[in-house]
Amino acid sequence: MIPPRFAPVLFGLILSGLMSAIVSGVATLRATGLPPAFPQIWLGAWLASWSIAFPSVLVLAPLTRRLVERLVRR
Repeated sequence: MIPPRFAPVLFGLILSGLMSAIVSGVATLRATGLPPAFPQIWLGAWLASWSIAFPSVLVLAPLTRRLVERLVRR
């Protein structure tokens, strides 16, 4: 089991993985159509996207959390 202190990192890893998979899948489908090599093309696009998305989530999540706190009425 993973210690609770790693929960934010694990959350970012899972969320960025799922979101980058969806977005890269849609973008790849729109760019290439549905060729026989689609899974391989999409996988390459997804891994490249995830390598950017995960660190971005780790950096942007705290900033976004603070922005939301300022925008939401207490």
